[in-house]
Amino acid sequence: MRKYRIEFYALRNEYLEVRNYFEKLPIDVIISGLRFCNSRHVASIGGYLNPGRKSIVKMETSLLTKKQAKVRLKNWKILVKKYREKGYSYPTIYRIKVQLKRILIE
Repeated sequence: MRKYRIEFYALRNEYLEVRNYFEKLPIDVIISGLRFCNSRHVASIGGYLNPGRKSIVKMETSLLTKKQAKVRLKNWKILVKKYREKGYSYPTIYRIKVQLKRILIE
């Protein structure tokens, strides 16, 4: 193993935070974290970073009453078409349906 020096511009508190990470974390963890961050950044810049399923499901079902959930399940075929037009995948649509059923049970 060799010792390397990395130069970057940052504020003092940012520098201290980065230095703290390099001192405490193993190098393989740092590299995997940087790979993930780089991929996410590239996806964000490219415009193809999609929000996670959990946030989509929560957005679609969080404020629904039992009555609203019942109506949505009754008109499920129409909703599937609308969700597909929004670009939701079938697994995400299925998770929304499961959450609607949970709302009815509670």
